Amino acid sequence: MTAHPLARRARTAATWAPALAWAVALTLALQLAGAARAQTPPPAANAIEAITASQQGASVIVRIALRQAPAALPISFAISNPARIALDFGATANATGKNLLEFNLGDLRGVNLVQAGERARLVFNLKRPLSHATAIDGKAVILTIDGSGGVATALDSRGLPAASAAPAADTRPMLRAIDFRRGGNGEGRVVVDLPGNQVAADVRQTPTGVVVDFLKTGVPEALRRRLDVGDFGTPVALVTTTAHGEHARLSIEARGLWEQTVYQSDTQLVVDVKPVREDPHRLTQGSQGYRGEKLSFNFQNVEVRAALQAIADISGLNIITSDSVAGNLTLRLRDVPWDQALDVILQAKGLDMRKNGSVIWIAPKEELLTKEKLELEQRAQIADLEPLKSEIFQLNYQKAEAFRTVFGLEGGDARNRILSKRGSAIIEPRTNQLFVTDIAARLEDVRRLIAKTDIATRQVLIEARIVEASDTFTRNLGAKLGFSDLRTIRGGDAGYQIGNGNNRVAIGGNLAGVGQTTGQVAASDASFGNTQFVNLPAGNINGAQVGSLAISLFSSAANRFLNLELSALEEDGTGKIISSPRVITADKSVALIEQGIELPYQVATSSGATSIQFRKANLRLEVTPQITPDGNVVIDVDVNKDSVGQETRSGFAIDTKHVKTQVMVDNGGTVVLGGIYQQTERSTTDKVPLLGDVPVLGYLFRSNSRTNDKTELLVFITPKIVTERAQAAR
Repeated sequence: MTAHPLARRARTAATWAPALAWAVALTLALQLAGAARAQTPPPAANAIEAITASQQGASVIVRIALRQAPAALPISFAISNPARIALDFGATANATGKNLLEFNLGDLRGVNLVQAGERARLVFNLKRPLSHATAIDGKAVILTIDGSGGVATALDSRGLPAASAAPAADTRPMLRAIDFRRGGNGEGRVVVDLPGNQVAADVRQTPTGVVVDFLKTGVPEALRRRLDVGDFGTPVALVTTTAHGEHARLSIEARGLWEQTVYQSDTQLVVDVKPVREDPHRLTQGSQGYRGEKLSFNFQNVEVRAALQAIADISGLNIITSDSVAGNLTLRLRDVPWDQALDVILQAKGLDMRKNGSVIWIAPKEELLTKEKLELEQRAQIADLEPLKSEIFQLNYQKAEAFRTVFGLEGGDARNRILSKRGSAIIEPRTNQLFVTDIAARLEDVRRLIAKTDIATRQVLIEARIVEASDTFTRNLGAKLGFSDLRTIRGGDAGYQIGNGNNRVAIGGNLAGVGQTTGQVAASDASFGNTQFVNLPAGNINGAQVGSLAISLFSSAANRFLNLELSALEEDGTGKIISSPRVITADKSVALIEQGIELPYQVATSSGATSIQFRKANLRLEVTPQITPDGNVVIDVDVNKDSVGQETRSGFAIDTKHVKTQVMVDNGGTVVLGGIYQQTERSTTDKVPLLGDVPVLGYLFRSNSRTNDKTELLVFITPKIVTERAQAAR
């Protein structure tokens, strides 16, 4: 049988492959040695002595005082989630004596100072993503954070625009900005702000990352930097921007398993490097399909082993084939990735593979499954025969009783417990220790479990402000109108005579004369106490005294009187009640604080008698905080604001105001949980029929009352994570 020409070329390539690999390894070693020498940090010739901040309008100006004038601006980059700005000072030490400074000025919360070798990094924590600019002012570096949301302009210490450098002679379009962010799924995102949407980009993937060349585009000196972003928990370790001839080159170094996605939106080019979880049963990892070098196969009745050997020579992988792999196949493939060709061969012959690093073991599926089953059975037998060991675990933060269910000692499911069927555990609550006896593998599992769970719980301070404001207005108007017809009792008659008899009539119930019986009692010999025929005065408001104005008109003989009394009362009140309960609790732990009184009230018993029970009328705050990985706080909050109400036959009623909800708040931020707004408007008119409706004069025959009351209740919640500050103090 004559081998295919491609297979012959593959075998020929295998002869010089070791020499090529040696040359590549030597070249890489020389490059790494040169890079190590190039990256040796110089001695710290400068130092940061002080950091101050001030606010100018919507912007915050931070002044970083150095011991000597800096030779160049520090390397800076920003991320949006969480909102941070980082400045890297080379060959600079931290001489402030502090690792954390809090400002709480505008959108700037504080700054962390980190010393790594001879390099100092300042991380500014912001409340929201904002643009920034830096400038050198003598021996200081001025950082300007633009709070208006626009593009920041570099300012000096006086708040004036910093002197701009001389324009460069290069006329090529320049990259505007390079930003690194962490995505929601753990991907590293590099955002490049292009000078226009017509910039050509050459993107290619390398074994160590992604390289992007921006054709005929320059790089400003401020962007020629190397960003170490390995602390953000993404596959991206380094982002390097350099000038490559007349092009700008962006090199992204990644680690682990990853896949990249590149897209452009107007003038922004975005490179996403996503982490990929390794599957040992698959040759190709990720969602981008097959990525091997394309090749063409045309095999006629060739042995399966020979086809696998050809793929091993081309891919460079180490393939181990089981003795049970046999048979021939006919294969014709054109421009197909080699990893896809390998999958096709495995599926056609009922084979499967297991991948361990760069070594692939290929065997029939049944053989692989049988081998794995035997390995599991052997492990189970070894676990039954393996000698037991004992170990004592000291718990520092968790209570030993919390592990009772984990070990299946009380009410736990034995199938789900962490110990083996031969294992046992003793809990010592006095010393807070665990005595565990089991095989070595299970003891290691217990050790890892304790290392993950027995940690200091972060603390959260919950501050609540309950504001109850009231605005009341009441106005009452009324009038009294009376008429007296009083002549001299001795020797005269009062009232008006009707006909020729002794029948008389008087207005206002005032009648005096011989033989007249009115039922009135004279206040004096010349007057009576009841002289009003319209009596609609203004009512009292909360016991306040009513003001009045009285006018009397009388005849020349002083025997007929017209009395007019106007009364009015107006009350305008404004009040505010502020309650500020606060409580500190651990993460995911319930905290309760309350203050108030208990009111007795009567209840009927089954025997028909009455008994006294108590109900609380208090201020109550119950919270359960949960700290999220991004530094926010999720709060389950239950707030009661009760007060004593009206008195009933069974006791006092309780006026209740209740808010219960779940909300996510930024660390140190404030949220309004809810508000209750009430407005009461009431108008009351008491009048004499018909006469009270007469224009103008009708005010003398009616009484008006108007009420307008407003009440509003607001609940504010502010969570603060206090564990980080406590750990920094330690």
